[in-house]
Amino acid sequence: MSAAPDTAEQHILVSREGAVQTIRFNRPNKKNAITRAMYAALAGALADGEADDAVRCHVILGQPGAFTSGNDLADFLAFATTGEMGTEVLDLLRLLPKLEKPVVSGVDGLAIGIGTTLHLHCDVTFATPRSVFKTPFVDLALVAEAGSSMLVPAIMGHQRAFALLAMCEDFSGQDAADAGLIWKVVAEDKLESAVMEAAKALAAKPPKALALTKRLMKGDTKALEARIAEEAELFAAQLKSDEARQAFIAFMARKK
Repeated sequence: MSAAPDTAEQHILVSREGAVQTIRFNRPNKKNAITRAMYAALAGALADGEADDAVRCHVILGQPGAFTSGNDLADFLAFATTGEMGTEVLDLLRLLPKLEKPVVSGVDGLAIGIGTTLHLHCDVTFATPRSVFKTPFVDLALVAEAGSSMLVPAIMGHQRAFALLAMCEDFSGQDAADAGLIWKVVAEDKLESAVMEAAKALAAKPPKALALTKRLMKGDTKALEARIAEEAELFAAQLKSDEARQAFIAFMARKK
């Protein structure tokens, strides 16, 4: 039996089909939990695709049963101990509002933390009925990230947003579609074909007109970028707090 992937290059797979660049989380033994190195690889692939005229659409996928279970907890615990968080996460979060090319994502199974908030910066997201969108930040004594404290209430209203971000409730694929968080629910065996069909259709459209339309719809991103920075500052402060330390100890004890 071959060894499990253990490098960022193996954990983030990047491929090209025509004008569509696909980025896939590939750490199934850890339910695609994202390490600092994986954040850097993801941001690098998106930036490279933005700079390459041959790429007209980004696709982001996970594995069957897990888009991603969120941040690797070992990285969180290391930061809580050493105070050294690194820039990889924030580099990605700063990049997301600036993406000009369309982003299509597909979710099957777990979409936890950044696994949910990442789709706020996608243009079209498909999910399966068994998908679970969850942002357990408050339960870990943390705060929302990726601009979700601004974007989620704007998309789904205060009460649904509060249920997702503050109550840490699970949203099924259908719940997410009903709330406007994603575009459409499809069967598990149709997910990737639906994603690629949409991505290829977008890649075939006039690129400048499509980019201008996306820019007009997104509007001025300065307020969003400021909120991402504010969330990141509060997140880092909370991560070093006794409250978060106790929450992580309790969480790890439940896992054991």
